[in-house]
This record gives sequence, C-alpha cells and structure tokens, in this order.
Amino acid sequence: MAHDRPMMHHLSVALLSAAALALGGCATAVPPVEVTRFHNAIPGWAPGTRYAIQTAPLDDPAAMPSIEWNSYRAAVEQQLQRQGLVAAGANETAPLRVRVGFDRSQQLDGPRRSPVSVGVGGSTGSYGSGVGLGIGFNLGGGPKRMADLQLSVRIDDAATGQALWEGRALTAVPVKAPAAQPSLAAAKLAEALFKDFPGESGRTISVP
Repeated sequence: MAHDRPMMHHLSVALLSAAALALGGCATAVPPVEVTRFHNAIPGWAPGTRYAIQTAPLDDPAAMPSIEWNSYRAAVEQQLQRQGLVAAGANETAPLRVRVGFDRSQQLDGPRRSPVSVGVGGSTGSYGSGVGLGIGFNLGGGPKRMADLQLSVRIDDAATGQALWEGRALTAVPVKAPAAQPSLAAAKLAEALFKDFPGESGRTISVP
C-alpha cells in the first residue's frame, strides 16, 4: 500500500489544482446578459429595407453622441444588417428609424438593480430582476467594483413615429475586466439583444 501513497498525493494535488482553476474561472467569468424585447407584432421587414439611426442618444435626445455611444451604435448596426436591413444613404428616405441608448454606472458588488419598465404601444413589462447580475467574487478580499452596462434600442415607423420593436439588454462586469471595454461590451450586449430576433415579446431571457 505504501507505493500507492505518492500516486494518491499527486492525484490530490491535481484535484486541488483543478478546483482552484474552476473557482478562479467563476471569479472572473462575465455574467450572462439579461434581455427583454417588446413588439406588437412580429416585424416582417423585407430584406433590403432601409433604416436610419438617430444621431442623438435614445435616453437623452439633447446630448451629443460620445465615443462610447458610437461603439454601441456600430454594434447595433452590425446586428441590424445581419437581419437583412440596409443603412440608408444620405439622400435616401428610410422607413425605419432606429434609436440607440446606453448607460454605464459603477457600484460595489452585491444585489442591486430595481425593475425598469419597457414597453411598445402601451404594453409594459419589467426587467432587471438582478438574478445572476452584479455579484462579484474577489479572492483577494474586499468588495469588487462592478460596471453596470445597459443597451437600449427602439425601432420606429419613420412615417408615424410608432414604436415597432423595443429591447433592452443589461449585465454587470468587473470594472477592470476586458469585457468592460466599450467596444467589447457593446458587441456582447448588441449580440444578446438581437439573438433570435425579434424575440418573444414581454419575456425576459438570460443570454450567456
């Protein structure tokens, strides 16, 4: 039995190392994105339908576009074009008007985020339960500062101003994580928001 002890020792070390790596992965993993979409009817836009993105942020029409907002705009445009839509030229009339907004805030880790309503055509719902969001594990001790990231997009009928589709995506990542960088954050949120477009109206889903 003595000759088995070195083998058992190495096995124990290997298992402990694997557990440490797994724990480390949990500590640095980016939480899933929480997504809610609303629409009155499934959009049936033909491929090639033109759209135009408003140059003012959705949540603050009076504000000037920032460099970070432009990152979100570019990410949303990429997703729109994957749906077969085409950006209108300078002298073209676009039947669809798209508005983009984003929000970034910082907090210490822990449960937070109150429900926020979002709706289209009078239908309302809430999202932002906070399940799985904003929880940071810091093996070095002390609370971890998290960045709360939110992307909102609304697609309107340009002629009437009526909302046709609206969605919001939110997540929380460690402030110093690569995923908190504007370009990476925008791409992740936009991809999650347009997953299985147009999505089930009024339902909140978690997108890995």
